[in-house]
Amino acid sequence: SFSLTEVTVFINRLRRKTDLSNMAKTMRTVLNSNSKVTVLRSDLHAVIDQGFLDVPGNLFQKKFRNREEVQNDIELKCLNDLMSLLAPTTDIRVLLNCVSSNLQAFVFQPSRSKEEFRKLASDFQLRWNFLLSAVSKAMTLNYADSFG
Repeated sequence: SFSLTEVTVFINRLRRKTDLSNMAKTMRTVLNSNSKVTVLRSDLHAVIDQGFLDVPGNLFQKKFRNREEVQNDIELKCLNDLMSLLAPTTDIRVLLNCVSSNLQAFVFQPSRSKEEFRKLASDFQLRWNFLLSAVSKAMTLNYADSFG
């Protein structure tokens, strides 16, 4: 007999896999359309460059001058890296490899223990979710053509 915890963990894993699968299908549709990619890039740059993001001190304007500064804003670096790769016919695996490389460099490698890994990973996830919510909100409020 399975415990309630095991069942809950299994269900959550299935949900994550389904969410990732649906997200990949959506991204492939966008990436296979030159016009959609162009509009998305334009909207993202507009939201960031014009300071519409609801983040303290418009962090996107920072130039990452040294490793310590990048370490403090890894989710911003991750988004900028993704945007630099976003182009018509970009393979989704290129984008996933970009995220993977950044996580390896800024979450996995600096972790010296399981506890430190959990803290770095949860901090990154919290800030990444906050950043993506701010991007979505800004695109919605500014009626970005690519939103949705």
